[in-house]
Amino acid sequence: MAGTILSVGVVVWAATLSVSFVTAGSAAVFSQRVAGVADAAALAAADAASGAIGGEPCARAVEVASASGAEVTSCDVADLIAAVTVSAPFGRLSTAASARAGPPGWPGAHSAPW
Repeated sequence: MAGTILSVGVVVWAATLSVSFVTAGSAAVFSQRVAGVADAAALAAADAASGAIGGEPCARAVEVASASGAEVTSCDVADLIAAVTVSAPFGRLSTAASARAGPPGWPGAHSAPW
């Protein structure tokens, strides 16, 4: 009898741990997905600001974000540099990510390490 109770306890503990890891992993993947949406929205806004594509920059950012199920919470364009923040729901929580994009060589651009 004691072995049965111990076995059930171990199975419950393992199941709880597994669900916790899966949830944490899902949240991490979702966070990266939202960061990618922010990057794409900022690039679309910067392209529209530079004239590479038509339309109003922040409207383009909203189009890209909404196509991915996210919402633009902030969009600023200054001197061809777009800064965009998007948010998306994850269960009962919300996650947000920000990105900046602009032409090559703009102040704040990072050079490749290679």
